[in-house]
Amino acid sequence: LHLVALNLPFSGDMRADFQCFQQAQLAGLTSTYRAFLSSHLQDLATVVRKTDRYHLPIVNLKGEIIFNNWESIFNGNGGQFNVHVPIYSFDERNVMTDPSWPQKVIWHGSTANGIRLVSNYCEAWHTADMGAMGQASPLKTGKLLDQKVFSCSNQFIVLCIENSFVSDPQG
Repeated sequence: LHLVALNLPFSGDMRADFQCFQQAQLAGLTSTYRAFLSSHLQDLATVVRKTDRYHLPIVNLKGEIIFNNWESIFNGNGGQFNVHVPIYSFDERNVMTDPSWPQKVIWHGSTANGIRLVSNYCEAWHTADMGAMGQASPLKTGKLLDQKVFSCSNQFIVLCIENSFVSDPQG
């Protein structure tokens, strides 16, 4: 399952699932992509369908392994990953080094176990208000689910996860 960043940073007011869907389509990717965020409808940990949570590696756009599987992100260690494996945007830029993302922080709105934090998810990702708060993770920590709180007015990285594996019928 591919973990890919949106092509630009976003504040807390975003239509992230739609952006993930649209940018994946534009990049020629055929599977479904959902935002790597907890929402008012769903906890982050359940975004990937149950049958795909244990046996498929989570990889970047170039197929390099970021996590052994979806479940391993939510084992309580904050989604520890190898910072030497780049995370790419849909237009193939490395979010860790590209200046389009001046702040190397990702929004997630979740606990370390991928459960939604209703007080810290920018009012279900509908506000960029300075006074509203969102849970996010600085990538330099080497964690996708580090527990830091930021104002929703910040423009941070938004990740998208391929939420169901579709094998190539010609394969």
